[in-house]
Amino acid sequence: MTKRAAAGWVLVSFQYYLTCIVCWTAQANGFSAPKPTFSTIQTTPFQKRHNNNHGGLDTTALSSSAVDSNNVADIQNKDSDCSESKEKNNNNGVGDDGVEWLATDFMKPRLDDREYRSIRLPHNGLECLLVSDGRTDVESAAVHVKAGHFDDPVDRAGLAHFHEHMLFLGTAKYPDEQEYESYLGSHGGSSNAYTDMQDTNYFFSLAAPLIEDTIETDDDNDNDDDDDDQSQSKSDDAMSTVSESLHGALDRFSQFFIKPNFNVGMMEREMQAVDSEYKNSITSDSWRMYQTLKSSANPKHPFSKFGCGNYQTLSDKPMPQDDLFQFWNKHYRGDNMKLCVVGRASLDALQKSVVETFGHLPSRQEELVVVDGKVETKQITVNDNVTNGSVQEKKNREKETIEENPALFVQEHSKYDGIAAFGTEQLGKIRETIPVVEARSIILYFATPPMDDPAITHTRPYHVISHILGHESPGSLHALLLQEGLINDLCSGVGVDTSDFSLCNLSLSMTPKGMANKQQVLDLVWQYIALIKNTMITDDDNDRMAKYHDEMRDISRTNFEWRENGDPTDFCSNAAELLFDYPPHKILIASSQSDPYNDVIAKQFFERFSPDNCIISIVQPETDMDDNVKSEDSTTTTTTTTDDKNGPWQTEPWYGAKYREVNISDELKEKWSNPDQKIDERLSLPQLNDFITTDFSLRSEDEKIVVDKGEDDVDYREIPPKLLSLENNMAGLTMWHKLDQTFKVPKSYIRLQITSPNAYRSPRSMTYARLFQKVLEDDLNSYVYDATVAGCYYKVFCTPSGFRINISGFSEKLPLLLDVVVSRVMSIIQEMKEENHAENSPLSLKFDKAVENLLRETKNFRMDSPYETATYLTRMLLEDNVWHVDNYITEMEGEYFDKNPLTLQECASVVDECLSERTLVQSLCMGNIDEDGVLGVAKVIEERFLSRSRPLTPEEFPRLRSLKTPTREEAIQIFGQDVASSPIPIVVEDVASSESEENHAVEVVLQAGAEYDLGFEGTAIIELIGHIAYNSAFNQLRTKEQLGYIVSAYIKKSAGGVSSLGVVVQSASTLPDVLEERVLNWLDIFRSELEEITPERYAMEAEAIVAQLLERNMRLSDEVASSWGEILSTDPSSKRFKDPQFTRVKTIAQVLTVDEPGEGSGSDVSDIKTSADLKKKVLNFYDKYFTRDAPQRRIMSSRVYGYSARSNYEANKEKVGILSNYDDTRELKRFLSVWPSAPYWI
Repeated sequence: MTKRAAAGWVLVSFQYYLTCIVCWTAQANGFSAPKPTFSTIQTTPFQKRHNNNHGGLDTTALSSSAVDSNNVADIQNKDSDCSESKEKNNNNGVGDDGVEWLATDFMKPRLDDREYRSIRLPHNGLECLLVSDGRTDVESAAVHVKAGHFDDPVDRAGLAHFHEHMLFLGTAKYPDEQEYESYLGSHGGSSNAYTDMQDTNYFFSLAAPLIEDTIETDDDNDNDDDDDDQSQSKSDDAMSTVSESLHGALDRFSQFFIKPNFNVGMMEREMQAVDSEYKNSITSDSWRMYQTLKSSANPKHPFSKFGCGNYQTLSDKPMPQDDLFQFWNKHYRGDNMKLCVVGRASLDALQKSVVETFGHLPSRQEELVVVDGKVETKQITVNDNVTNGSVQEKKNREKETIEENPALFVQEHSKYDGIAAFGTEQLGKIRETIPVVEARSIILYFATPPMDDPAITHTRPYHVISHILGHESPGSLHALLLQEGLINDLCSGVGVDTSDFSLCNLSLSMTPKGMANKQQVLDLVWQYIALIKNTMITDDDNDRMAKYHDEMRDISRTNFEWRENGDPTDFCSNAAELLFDYPPHKILIASSQSDPYNDVIAKQFFERFSPDNCIISIVQPETDMDDNVKSEDSTTTTTTTTDDKNGPWQTEPWYGAKYREVNISDELKEKWSNPDQKIDERLSLPQLNDFITTDFSLRSEDEKIVVDKGEDDVDYREIPPKLLSLENNMAGLTMWHKLDQTFKVPKSYIRLQITSPNAYRSPRSMTYARLFQKVLEDDLNSYVYDATVAGCYYKVFCTPSGFRINISGFSEKLPLLLDVVVSRVMSIIQEMKEENHAENSPLSLKFDKAVENLLRETKNFRMDSPYETATYLTRMLLEDNVWHVDNYITEMEGEYFDKNPLTLQECASVVDECLSERTLVQSLCMGNIDEDGVLGVAKVIEERFLSRSRPLTPEEFPRLRSLKTPTREEAIQIFGQDVASSPIPIVVEDVASSESEENHAVEVVLQAGAEYDLGFEGTAIIELIGHIAYNSAFNQLRTKEQLGYIVSAYIKKSAGGVSSLGVVVQSASTLPDVLEERVLNWLDIFRSELEEITPERYAMEAEAIVAQLLERNMRLSDEVASSWGEILSTDPSSKRFKDPQFTRVKTIAQVLTVDEPGEGSGSDVSDIKTSADLKKKVLNFYDKYFTRDAPQRRIMSSRVYGYSARSNYEANKEKVGILSNYDDTRELKRFLSVWPSAPYWI
């Protein structure tokens, strides 16, 4: 319901097995497992700075040999004088309060109307970026500390991570361990943190309150005479004040860095939490591959450390309180941290609040000590010559290093006594690793200089090199390998980036055919690298490479110029980190700015792409190795790529990955280093991009539109999309349109939903729909790759209700992209129908590969973590007419598949039925597109999809519904009296498929009802309960009882709009039935807590939800997503349910809006008027649906046992009320009734 989900964990996404150890935390802390790209949720810190894009827009490059030192000095100092001059002009001196203004004039995108100021606090030297945004509905702050797990003591692995955990558990001023999170939660906020290699980042967000909820300040903003157009219609009163919620959050947050407690009584518990977190990752291939890479580094370099830590590494020595204080005193200094704050208030008001909170950070002459069990501040003597982390001092150090070492890349191996993480002993290797799930990949890691080396920072050679390596146009390495059916995907980028080295990756997701022919694949990789190098050498005037570079610069400039303000929390987290790397006034543009192409640096960087300087990581199932299948070029799986045949198998000590490693043979090094005479003639460098946008005109500024706009003070955010009247009454099509007059960006969004009853009518039809999606994506790569690089995107994907097509990007090229995509959708169907499945035909290869990949992905689903499996089991029981994963596998392998194989022709027929026989099409066009443009889109839809289609009747419209979990009485009717005494009469059980899976999990779900039954009031009440429940469950089940790292309580939505209270727990130490008991106990505790909460507190919690619900869209894409979501919730075949309710969220917010004191505002859909009314409604709701003796309690549980507890699972089979397989679940569903699917707003 809320726009920012309050998940109990955050999963980190990696491109294939990109390598950065990161700790993302919700509700205080965490070090959660990275996930492969098929489960993308978050990105890692190094990906924020160097995105590993599909085609390599922001990726890595390499370098090595020395060049003329005079040229190097010129290159490296070229930009520094200009930057220093700019900084001097920006420096406004020191104010009466001692605060130094570092910058006030920032290089901003044209759409950015925020105000910025960079300051340095007196006493502690903390540098802070202040951001005043009068329109923001989210206020946020972040602190970035230049210390991470590289700084762990040798004998205390994981200390930095553990230290991050402990900071959340109470401070001298706020000793209650729940104070910080409870405060944020009550103001619609949340917090997160991550521990990286050399960094730790803490951040929080909260809902900006009403204007009157502010703290008065005595200061006026000295910049109030800026352009009136940038005033954003801010209230003068609001601009001179800081909200109480933000000031209170900053006060609590700052105490982390002023006087933490590091309470000994909490350390045992938190070490167990770290251990639980570690065990959650043991079966993650991403973590396994990463730690294997780390373990292969030079053991004298900190990259080789075990960063997560576990109970063993943290508890081997006496209780680590002394180590924590030493770590804090050494690294948590004002001059080793950066702060960023975004708020509604003026810059002066924000500055005052920061001074009053973070101004109390200790100076470098102070440290914390424990005296008689209390934390005290002690004066110390320090070396005043120690430099801090300012950008200027960084430049001075760089200058000194250049003078001492005239090599090109001066920061490479400049730390840790010059020890290289990957030197000659660690490079030139081939490593084979066996994954947990079925996966095949080849990753080439190249040792390269750090990305913030002066030579690289200014010229960014990795941009152009990665762009070419990852290109997907005809003639590229990607296109050739894809055409041959050897890979599924290819990407290049920066995999690891530290202060003294980086690793550049070329990652290939392999097909079984490709893995059987890995020698051929690697040969082509090295040939393509040689082709790029040869072009660099023979391109005497640097024209071709310079054009690629300029193309990347143009795209970056365009993206920066039209960049919209993003989420304040993400901004703060990133900006605090970037303050270490760039002058403050440049941090907004830094990642988008580069100097002209420099052939010297680019050539030296790319020289690092050599067999001697790389590690080739081969990931494949053990069955592939055992088969020892001969490839088409008559080479075995591994023996031809090693000089010692196969090395001995080893086990990585922390995560247990099984691997073996050998040297690349001299023969192969010679072959791959000099493939000039054998470069495949099908390989070529890409052409320049024809999709780059040049027309940025805005339709909202067209003369006719300006005349029609009328009043100037209209809030266009409040105007919903309108339904267009179409020519010829295009049957089966509804077109919604809204011209953007708010965000003023030259971008458009086109959304299509093609609803069909055929897509999900059987497991076979859904399998074909998914296969078509893969074949189409494979086929379109070369058609649309340039468009995606230039900022235009497409996605065609299937859902149970049909197909969706998304087109978005800069408006100028969007009609062309729409035409290409839609035309190809229909033409490829015809080609598939005519295909005779001739061996090795392009479409046959694509289809066969799609079947292989879909089967692998579907089977790997069984290897999901236990808590994910538990939620799946719940869905299989609660939702009507759903297909089980085994149904899909049966369609793709086994006896039935052998009798009825999947064919191109049948696939084409099924998809053709879905797209052009019985359909209803809904479309939304928003952004920089006028009505004429929308009618053009409608014409394309009519020609491609509606010319042969009959509109769906209401009976044919696909409707997904949920089943009612039995009440106790209903369960007794089904199972008999044996379940009468069970607190949960229906339990679904399964056991982990992976032998290495140690974790158990449980999901307990209590149904409340369908949307129609709950209405606006019930929907609002359950949202409030879920909001309060999250913190309560986390505190009780994780913090106090230490059941496991993954703990969350939430409102669960199932098909047809049914709302439930869900609780999930995953644990390596506690069996599912015990977890279940603890969840039931918490439900009782939570009921008591709800009783104890005062009406005033209920009003505050409700206000936090209201603030989140009414949070305004930050970007055009946000508005598109919310509008499209409302449109998709309708039934266009029904007269009653066909109209979107664009004001639905506001009505829910109105239900939760109460006034104190007095009778409150009330609403048309609820009789709640006061906070006392609200409390009464919550308790009545809870007692009706969730308490143990509630007559309407509909509760079920899904248990998943770790592999070692299989005997417990087996012992429960055949027990009454226990469903041990899907056959049991299927039989029970025949007894269950269906919830109504009508929406609650009718």
